[in-house]
Amino acid sequence: MPTIQFANHSIECEKGDNLRRVLRKNKLPLYNGAAPVIHCRGLGTCGTCAVRIEGEVTEMTAIERWRLSAPPHNKANGLRLACQCQVLGDLTLTKYEGLWGHKSEVKHSP
Repeated sequence: MPTIQFANHSIECEKGDNLRRVLRKNKLPLYNGAAPVIHCRGLGTCGTCAVRIEGEVTEMTAIERWRLSAPPHNKANGLRLACQCQVLGDLTLTKYEGLWGHKSEVKHSP
């Protein structure tokens, strides 16, 4: 079972589980500010579940590439959308500041 390190927590999940669902199920702080109220419920269109991922997840989806190429995101920052990722191995996640989690200041890390 893969282990996810995030926000001073270590949780396990099944290989292939959706990262957003795992974090929400375990009540971990995936969203910043008003995002818990306005997020897109996992469709990949809002971009508020952006996190830095160290470890193995599925390749970027078309919707994820599209969303992360639009402001305020920038594909070069290396973030991924948790709602579009399936867990394939152990992960370490970092959440940054800002509604979309796109700013350089760290909010939550392992």
